[in-house]
Amino acid sequence: MSATLSCDVAVIGAGTAGLAAERAARDSGATTLLIDPEFRGTLCANTGCMPSKLLLAAAKEAHRIGKAGLFGIEVGDMRVDGPAVMERVRSERDRFVRLTRESIMDLPDDIRVQARARFESENRLALSDGRFVEAKAIVIATGSKAVVPPPFAALGDLLLTNENMFELDDLPRRLAVVGSGSIGLEMAQAFARLGTEVSLFDRADRMGNLRCDKVHDALRDIIESDMTVHLGVDVEPSRDGDCVRVKWSGDDNKGEAEFDMLLAALGRPPHLDGLDIGNAGLECDDDGVPCHDRQTMRCGTSAIFMAGDVAADVPVLHEASHDGRIAGRNAAALPAPISIDRHVKFTMIFTDPPVASIGVAEDESAVSGTADFSDQGRARVEGRNEGVLTLYAAAPEGRLIGADLVAPAGDHLAHAIAWAIERRVTASEMLELPFYHPTIEEGLQSALRTICAATPLPLPQTQDTGTPAGA
Repeated sequence: MSATLSCDVAVIGAGTAGLAAERAARDSGATTLLIDPEFRGTLCANTGCMPSKLLLAAAKEAHRIGKAGLFGIEVGDMRVDGPAVMERVRSERDRFVRLTRESIMDLPDDIRVQARARFESENRLALSDGRFVEAKAIVIATGSKAVVPPPFAALGDLLLTNENMFELDDLPRRLAVVGSGSIGLEMAQAFARLGTEVSLFDRADRMGNLRCDKVHDALRDIIESDMTVHLGVDVEPSRDGDCVRVKWSGDDNKGEAEFDMLLAALGRPPHLDGLDIGNAGLECDDDGVPCHDRQTMRCGTSAIFMAGDVAADVPVLHEASHDGRIAGRNAAALPAPISIDRHVKFTMIFTDPPVASIGVAEDESAVSGTADFSDQGRARVEGRNEGVLTLYAAAPEGRLIGADLVAPAGDHLAHAIAWAIERRVTASEMLELPFYHPTIEEGLQSALRTICAATPLPLPQTQDTGTPAGA
């Protein structure tokens, strides 16, 4: 007779969300099981955040050196050693993965269960090793997977996704990138700045899900300085020997070109394959994702919770970790709900300069203010004076509710804005805070002043540095 394991909370998936859920449940006094077929470490360490940022770091350095002449510095001929670039990416990536795996292996042996799981009922799982798990509550934290439609899969070894592109021995000479979300934009710019001839394609007319036209126009100018961009087009890829042939068509934009490889960055939907969700009796949305409450991560009135990318809410690491903590605590506390306020929606794309979308763009009587960094003092000093930032605020008090930006130091600006939104700060209150001169942060002031001028509250007295607008 097959063995049956019992626990208070079973967690399926040992990524960022699953690890956080197991830890939160155990810290709340529950007995736990963490079920995963590989325990390979997190998506972030293996094929996501860290290896992509390693490639971006190399590209940023090459771009910085290439601009040295702007400052009167001659560096001679620069050569990018593709194999060396990729070797460092893998070497550092492997270090992050090793540290992540070591932390997982530090968990007690009786908690880790290496197997695949599928639902037999709301509280019972069947494991691929023949055993079963009965749990008072179950957390689904199985992550996401790359979309690869059949025409793209037919490219075979000429197809790249985030799962295999970091295994390249060298940089491709010509690369088609399909998809202009975070992965597509980051990797297209990285490869282009490392010397690859890149063309970027997307069916959508807008990159990075940016809401503001001015910010999107600035982003497009920046991206087009490194590569060819085709938006609003359908793409038809095919293999032609050792090359990829791409045909594209859209309004007044049709063509065909040959590439060495194609990177498919078409999104990462929830990974629910093989879970037999139907056996759990859950209500699902039109995409087959179990419906759940964001404040508790609970699926209806069931004993099942969602966490991380599989929930298809905000697929970024800090949200996955937060999901896990919420789901784990609620699973342990079942049936008593613990409702937790969520952070402001905050996504970032690590292009150079960075792109960010924060909060909401529309509200009743919303007003906005824009800052242009093309002549911002500190940005011009450093030769990175490009980009636009738009702030959104709710009238009549001018409380900040959101932002879109592509700007130098945009990752730091975005954090300051997100924190201000979470604390319900108004534009006038933010202007009362110190802005050191000369800094990139000073660029926020023009957007904040525009919002203040559009609301009935008086503009606060701010220190006048006596410098001209571009200084």
